[in-house]
Amino acid sequence: MDLFHLLGSGAKFDKSRFKHDVKIFEGEREAIQTQSKKRNAAAMDSTVRSQLLDEIDFFKTTHTVIDTKNKSKKTNEQDSDSSNENDSSDDNHNKKNKSKKAQKTTIFKTVEEAKEFRKQNKIKIYGTDVPNPFRTFEDLASPAYNLEPKLYKNLMNVKYTTPTPVQMQSIPIMLKGRDLMSCAPTGSGKTMAYVLPILQDLKKPEKKTSYRALIIAPTRELAQQIAREATILAQDTKLRINVLSKATAADKSQTPESRQKFDILVTTPLRLVYAIKEKEVDLSAVRHLVLDEADKLLDQGFLDQTDEIFAACSSTTIQKSLFSATFSSHVEELAKSVMKDPIRIVIGAKNAATDTIKQELLFTGTEAGKRIALRQLIQKGLKPPVLIFVQSIDRAKELFHELVFDGINVEVIHSDRTKAQRDKIIDSFRVGKIWVLIATDLMARGLDFKGVNLVINYDFPQTVASYIHRIGRTGRAGRTGEAVTYYTQDDFPYMKSVVNVMKESGCDVPDWMLNMKNPTQKLKKELKRGIKRPRISKVSDKNNKK
Repeated sequence: MDLFHLLGSGAKFDKSRFKHDVKIFEGEREAIQTQSKKRNAAAMDSTVRSQLLDEIDFFKTTHTVIDTKNKSKKTNEQDSDSSNENDSSDDNHNKKNKSKKAQKTTIFKTVEEAKEFRKQNKIKIYGTDVPNPFRTFEDLASPAYNLEPKLYKNLMNVKYTTPTPVQMQSIPIMLKGRDLMSCAPTGSGKTMAYVLPILQDLKKPEKKTSYRALIIAPTRELAQQIAREATILAQDTKLRINVLSKATAADKSQTPESRQKFDILVTTPLRLVYAIKEKEVDLSAVRHLVLDEADKLLDQGFLDQTDEIFAACSSTTIQKSLFSATFSSHVEELAKSVMKDPIRIVIGAKNAATDTIKQELLFTGTEAGKRIALRQLIQKGLKPPVLIFVQSIDRAKELFHELVFDGINVEVIHSDRTKAQRDKIIDSFRVGKIWVLIATDLMARGLDFKGVNLVINYDFPQTVASYIHRIGRTGRAGRTGEAVTYYTQDDFPYMKSVVNVMKESGCDVPDWMLNMKNPTQKLKKELKRGIKRPRISKVSDKNNKK
């Protein structure tokens, strides 16, 4: 429209005001025709005015809705929308954001499209009626998933930008209420993959019921880490998370009524079994049961305790979910026996490490050669933080005193340390006060230390699962990391299993290693018990009580 033409169009004769004059000059018949034209002109004038306002609104501060057929209806809706915008609360603002996100969804339109996406992200699925994965967190805010606005806001606040493959497929499965076995590399975001759908299902507290979700972890440190992440994601939902740790006077003073205030319980199996026997907890209302590091919890050392926990969760509608970086065939068969029509997903190669870790095997000849190799590495310059794994508590103490003597900023953590000592060491390592941390396999399960640059397997890992979980402390959440494994002549018979993991992870492995024989079941059992190794240092027993 020509703006200046409109502005110069001049005044109009008001035929309504001077209708008697119109009758005199044009006659009754012409007056009737004029009334009809007037109605059309009114609609046109409305359109002209709207377009005129748009053209002179150089800064686009006015939003007009034009509909010549339903002018009054549109105008009322526009006024109502404007009023709602001014008076909206934070919740309404979240809903509008959610609506905007929904417009940008990338939901799959065909089964073939979803299959191709899984292939691109190395997602393998096994089971019936498997829900499609999602591409972006914006998809979760769409009507297809209808994620609570508060949960979506929390995701954005903690800077979850792009979902990982395990999250893309696990979350839709759990939201459908299906039992799940999820195998994904260490550091790939498994915790969020089960915490988010649990929070979405629980929605808000229920005063008359006890725990409705139960998360089991093999170590207290991992249980506390899970609870921290769940608390962040549950912000503003009023859902409460409780960590059941070692029995204390404070724990025993809690009554069943006080525990009804909690919605989610995170604990270790041994502590929970004690609480069940003492009738401290009621698990009859639990409808989500998650085993984190499930391969460990279904191993012989924890199996009896896990059985008691399953028996105490008596709800007929309970959903069971198992997450781990490794699943043996034995564990898979055992898990299927307690699950209902489970879906199994594998991210990448089964029982493999993430491809963000540079893995290296270093021959040291003898046990003494390990100390020499470690000192050479330190002399070249270590980029902290660094984790060093050994096979026993005694060897952890010995190596600690060896490195302290060399003036290294080092600490040691194992199950002989008190709870307070372990907590202090972990916190100090997280904030960089400790540069090198010596640990047993206690620390190899699930703990997420941001930015660990190097993992050193001072002692050859006793199982493939141990190797994967150890080196998984680095290269987490898409970051790069390095893992060095020392081996001696005594370790040769057991090496092929680790070599296979390295090959599956895309590492370059010499042909002579690939041609090694796989260890027999007898050799694997011997290694699991641990190779008898000479002392690391000659420090006196008196000084070796650290």
